[in-house]
Amino acid sequence: MGEFEVHRVRFFGLVPAGVRCMAYQHNGRRLALARTDGAVEVYNFAANYYMEKAIPGHQTRSVEALCWAAGERLFGAGLSGDITEYDLERLRPARAVDGFGGPIWSMAANNDGTRLAIGCEDGSVKLFQVVPGGGVQFEKNLDRQKGRVLCLSWHPSGTHLAAGSIDFIRVLDVHSGRTAQRIMVNCHVPKSKKRECVVWSIAFLSSGTVISSDSFGRVQFWDWERGTLQDSHTVSSSAALSLAVSEKEDSIVVGTSAGATYQFQLLPVKAGGQEKRWVRTKPFQHHTHDVRAVVHTPTALISGGLDAQLVIRPLMEKVQKKGYDAALRKFTLPHRRLVSCARKARLLLFQFSQHLELWRLGSTNKTGKDGETLPLSRMPEHLLQLKSKGPEHIYCSCVSPCGSWIAYSTASRFHLYRVQHEGDSISVKKVPGVPKLLLPAYQLQCASDSGRLFIASDRGSVHVVQLLEPGGCKHLHTLRPPTGTREAVYLLASSADGNWLAAVSGDWEVHVYSLKHFKHHCTVPTYSCAVTALAIHPTTNNLFISYSDQQLFEFSIPEKQYTAWSRAVQNSGLHKLWLERDSPITHIAFNPKNTSQVLLHDVYMLCVLDKSLPLPDDSAVLVNQSTLKQLSEPARRRQLHAFKICKKFQPLLFADLLDERCLVTVERPALDISAQLPPPVQQKKFGT
Repeated sequence: MGEFEVHRVRFFGLVPAGVRCMAYQHNGRRLALARTDGAVEVYNFAANYYMEKAIPGHQTRSVEALCWAAGERLFGAGLSGDITEYDLERLRPARAVDGFGGPIWSMAANNDGTRLAIGCEDGSVKLFQVVPGGGVQFEKNLDRQKGRVLCLSWHPSGTHLAAGSIDFIRVLDVHSGRTAQRIMVNCHVPKSKKRECVVWSIAFLSSGTVISSDSFGRVQFWDWERGTLQDSHTVSSSAALSLAVSEKEDSIVVGTSAGATYQFQLLPVKAGGQEKRWVRTKPFQHHTHDVRAVVHTPTALISGGLDAQLVIRPLMEKVQKKGYDAALRKFTLPHRRLVSCARKARLLLFQFSQHLELWRLGSTNKTGKDGETLPLSRMPEHLLQLKSKGPEHIYCSCVSPCGSWIAYSTASRFHLYRVQHEGDSISVKKVPGVPKLLLPAYQLQCASDSGRLFIASDRGSVHVVQLLEPGGCKHLHTLRPPTGTREAVYLLASSADGNWLAAVSGDWEVHVYSLKHFKHHCTVPTYSCAVTALAIHPTTNNLFISYSDQQLFEFSIPEKQYTAWSRAVQNSGLHKLWLERDSPITHIAFNPKNTSQVLLHDVYMLCVLDKSLPLPDDSAVLVNQSTLKQLSEPARRRQLHAFKICKKFQPLLFADLLDERCLVTVERPALDISAQLPPPVQQKKFGT
C-alpha cells in the first residue's frame, strides 16, 4: 500500500440538516426527501440507494410535505403557502402556485396521481388538478374547520379524504365537499386529564379504517363510518409523529419523538382464523431525535430524523437472498462533493449551505514510525470566509490547484474571486463581468494548471472559461453532447495535460470532449447504474469510473475502448464483499509516482487499488490493513492482492493525494455532529 504522511482534518464543521418529510415512488423505486433547510434529495433504490438528485435549499423555503404525482413528477408544499413542482432534470423548483390558504402543513396525492389535496393554516382543505405538461390548477374547496390541517390521507378509491388537526379527525366527501364524519380523538380521556391532542399523522385504509398517531404517543384505529374507536396502542410517553402503511395494508410503521420506530402488523387472532388484529411486533431505535418521516416499502422500513439520518431497515422476511436489500443502511453525509483541495498551495475549501471556508493545512518538520502522531510546527489556519448574499443556498464550489481562484454558484448567481497570498496575509477581489450564460452551475472544476474553469450546466452542456491575470475571465466555448439531453451535468473530470474533459449528466451518460479542438471525442458505453465518481489518469489518460453498484471500469480515451485491465475485471468479477458495500465511491485519485495505484474512498473506507497485483477471488479475505499487519510474513504474502483497504478514517468526507508521499483526509465524526444538535427528548434511564 505504501506509506503516506496523512493530514487528518477534523475541523470541517458540517452539520447536515434534519429530515422533515419523505415520499416514495413505488413504480420507479425512488425516495424523495426534504430537509429542514428546504433542500430536496432523490435516492434511487434501483441504483443501490444512490443519491442521484440534490436540489439545494433556500432560506425562505420550508418544505412540510412531498408527494409524487402523474408518474415521475415531484411536488412540494410548505409554510410559504405555495405548491411547488420540482424540475428533476435542471435540479431546481420549476413553478409554484399559491394555495390561498396561508402556510401549507400537509399535502397528499390520490392513487391516480391526478389530484393533490393540501391542508392549510386557515383550516381549509383544497383540491388541485395536476395539469399535463406542468403545474397544478385549483379545482375546489372542501369544508373548512377551525385550526390548521396537519395531515391528510386519501381513501384508495379517491372518494373521501381524512384530515387530522388539533383534537379532531374529519372525513370529507370529495364529490360534495362536505364533512361526512367528525371524530374527537380525545373523547375517552376524563375531563380532569384532558389537554390538547395534536393529530400528527393519518392513514386511510381501503377497509374504511382510519389510523392516527398523536401527541399523546398513541396509534389509534377508527371506524370512519361510525366514528368509533376500534383499537388503541400507546407506543411512547412522548409524541408519535409519523406513520406509513404498506401497499398491501397489512403492516404500518410509526415514528416517535424519542427516536424510536415501531412496526405494527395485521395478524390473525387465532391460527387459521379469519379475525385479525393490529399487533405491535418490532421496535427499532436507530435515531437520537424526532423521527419526522417514515416510509413503508415492500422490503424495508425507512425513517428520517432530525438527527439528519436516513435509515433503511430491511424486513428480513421479505428479502429473498442476501445482497443489497438485506443490509441495514444509515445515510447522514451527502453523496456529493463538499470539499475542494488546492494541492499545490496545500489549501482546503469547505462548502456550507450559505458560506465557504478556506483553510491552510498544518505542517510538521518531524518524522516518525508507522501510526505515530507527529507534532505540528505550524497549526492549520483559517484564512477566509466567503458569505453568499441572499436566501439561496450554494449549489457547488471549487478552488484552483494554485489556490488563487475561488468559484461558487447558487441558483441565480455565479461568483468568481481572485485570491492574493502575500506572506501570511490574504486578500480577495471579486472578478467582474462574469458571462451571464453560466447560470446556474451544477459542478465546477479547475484545470490542473489553474488556467481554465469548467462549469457544468443544464442540458448536458459544459462551459469553458479562461482565467486571466491579474483578475478576469473570458468565455471560450460551450461543449454539448451530440445526441442532446435535458439532464444537467453533475460530475466533471479533466486531464492533467489539459487535453480532455469527461462529463456525466443525469441520464448517466459519460461524454468525453477534446479541449484542443473543443469538440465531442467519444461516449463511454452506457451502464445500467449511476456514476458516483470519475477521474482521468495523469499519465495514461485512462478514464477511471466507479458506479453505484460498486463496479469499476477503466476506459482508454485515446483508443475509445475499455482497457485490458477493465475487461479482465469484468470477466473475473470483483470480490463479493466489495460488491456488498452500501456506501458509494465518492472520489478517485492517482499516485503520481506509481501509475498502477488508484486511490478510492467512500464514507467508511480508504482503498489503494494496485492494478499490477492480481484481483482477489471470493475465497480470499478482503481484510483491513491494520489486521494484515498482525499476520506473519508468509501469511501476508498469501493475502497479497490488488485491494489495500484502510478503515482508520471514518466517516470520510474527502481524501486526496497532495503528492506521492502526502495524503489529506477530511473526517466528520458522528459524535461531533450530534454534539451540535439540539438536545433530544429526555428519557428516564434505569437507576436515575
